[in-house]
Amino acid sequence: MALRPVERLIRSHPSQDGDGVKISRIHDFGGGLDPFLMLDELGSDRADDYIGGFPPHPHRGIETLTYVVHGGLSHEDHLGHASTIGAGDAQWMHTGQGIIHSEMPLTDSQGLHAFQLWINLPARDKLSPATYRDVRAAEMPHLTAEKAELVALGGQWHSGEQRIDGPLDTLAGQAAIAHARLQPDGEMMLNQTSPTLLVYAFEGTLVVGETPVPQGQLARLGPGDQVRLTSERGAQALLLAGTPHEEPIAHYGPFVMNTRAELEQALSDYRDGTLTG
Repeated sequence: MALRPVERLIRSHPSQDGDGVKISRIHDFGGGLDPFLMLDELGSDRADDYIGGFPPHPHRGIETLTYVVHGGLSHEDHLGHASTIGAGDAQWMHTGQGIIHSEMPLTDSQGLHAFQLWINLPARDKLSPATYRDVRAAEMPHLTAEKAELVALGGQWHSGEQRIDGPLDTLAGQAAIAHARLQPDGEMMLNQTSPTLLVYAFEGTLVVGETPVPQGQLARLGPGDQVRLTSERGAQALLLAGTPHEEPIAHYGPFVMNTRAELEQALSDYRDGTLTG
């Protein structure tokens, strides 16, 4: 068994999207995180930072996964879905050929804290039918260790003799998504051999192997078959595992295709009202 080392640390940067929503963002549309494209963190106790939300807008060529730590989000789309997710819940959207949706924030006593992850679709699925699913916290299984736990949103996760399968089991790029929580002096060992493995620390400092990963930074791990997570003072993180598509990426705003011509077609389809079929 070989521990997977941290090869690279990527710091999130402040950005803005939707109707003035302030976010922390990590993105790489050059294939460096393949099959993942972007991770946005929404976190504030100031309503002015997010209250405008994300009015109706289109997507094509990706999957999005929205996960709420506290607060909530209300979703509507052109397919007729209308639902609300709260703390511990997630929404998955396979945008395929096209979807037009909105997401509006809800708060609790701590404000809002949520994430949205973009996963690239392979070329064969970029014009497939759009689908949508809510996943509730009660559906997500847990792995437990000494002063630590892992909540599986999707994909397969192993720790020693424990194995769990998250409810989202058809994510693009064989993606697996999990939320790790470590108490002070907590430790968790995971068996994870996916070619792409990313760890985003969003509370406290998480030590991955021998490398500290401070809050707001994402670690890209190298080859191996085990991951050791520890924290002296407690930490929380998102874990993202997957298999690269190794295909060309063409990106413009909410559209991610394989060529510039396909992007121009997406823009044309949106303008003439045929993006969603």
